[in-house]
Amino acid sequence: MISYWEQESLTSYDHIVVGSGIVGLSTTIELKTIFPTQRVLVLERGLLPSGASSRNAGFACMGSVTELLDDLKNRSESEIIALFCLRKAGLERLRQRLGDSQIGYAENGSFELISETEIYAIEKINYLNRLLSPVVGYNPFSIANEKIEQFGFSPVYSKAMIQNHLEGELHTGKMMRALTDFAINLGVEIKTGANVINLTSDKNSVRIEVEDTLRKQPLALKAACVTLCTNGFTQQLFPLEDVSPGRGQVLITEPIPQLKFKGIFHLDCGYYYFREIDNRILIGGGRNLDFKTETTTEIALNNIIQSELENKLQNLIIPNTQFTVAQRWSGIMAFGRSKQPIVKSLAPNIFGVFRMGGMGVALGSEVAKQAVELIQQHHE
Repeated sequence: MISYWEQESLTSYDHIVVGSGIVGLSTTIELKTIFPTQRVLVLERGLLPSGASSRNAGFACMGSVTELLDDLKNRSESEIIALFCLRKAGLERLRQRLGDSQIGYAENGSFELISETEIYAIEKINYLNRLLSPVVGYNPFSIANEKIEQFGFSPVYSKAMIQNHLEGELHTGKMMRALTDFAINLGVEIKTGANVINLTSDKNSVRIEVEDTLRKQPLALKAACVTLCTNGFTQQLFPLEDVSPGRGQVLITEPIPQLKFKGIFHLDCGYYYFREIDNRILIGGGRNLDFKTETTTEIALNNIIQSELENKLQNLIIPNTQFTVAQRWSGIMAFGRSKQPIVKSLAPNIFGVFRMGGMGVALGSEVAKQAVELIQQHHE
């Protein structure tokens, strides 16, 4: 039951975007830029973004050496280059739009710790440099073994270290605040606590049913176009799409006096990652320890993985150093058979932008642009 006034002025939009993460907000910004006079609404199921956009590690990254080599086992060089370029373009677009100071962007170094079983990667650096330097303009990777001792890492695990000269870091909270403010300043409406439970489309419009905490019946909204930016939650509305949730576990320490390193770090084919921020260490990953449990949309902690994150800190990253865990959390990413993000038409007047493969920071701004270009094509 809604009022006449609500029906006349508060339930109809030109565009509704589902999801207020990096991709969702970037999509609304692109929509408002292209269609400045049209009404654009964002619906977010939680009070805060529900996936990983505000729960990640703040890596502005495009792929470590071992991760790229692992991808090349099943994909062609041209596919790898195309995805690498997409990540590069997305990061550049994000930085240009918001400004480095607004998102806390810094280049304190990006490194990958190489174990005994990954020494093969050292021999492949020249190959990857030849593959990617035409795109980048210089060799992206180099050996940085001298920094292992300098940074205080255990030499028992770290047999070598590779530096990535392309990647940086940012402050996830500042980035999401800046994206939100940018969208609002353009005139975008954002409603949180709005769980979309059903979509029905025809050739002219889309009916969106949203759970209402005050009314017994779902609230029905109407839009000329709907864009799903729901990443790991997409199958809840479109169950046949090739997208699977993947939970990421994270913890952050209390400040550690005289911490020896700065920058961002990868290890174990990208399954683990850590960084310094405010003299603390943030570490995440470990999904490969328990893929079955971590293939979920439940935001919860996995004690097995959390323990392993602490073990990595104690034995590999800061051996012989006391630390206290300040916070723990998890976030929901999205994966599939391909690492290529999905940008497509799902139904009449319904579009989807999802499956970021844990690279939403890098990909979000560029795939949002692609999505709005697709919407334009369908409405010409």
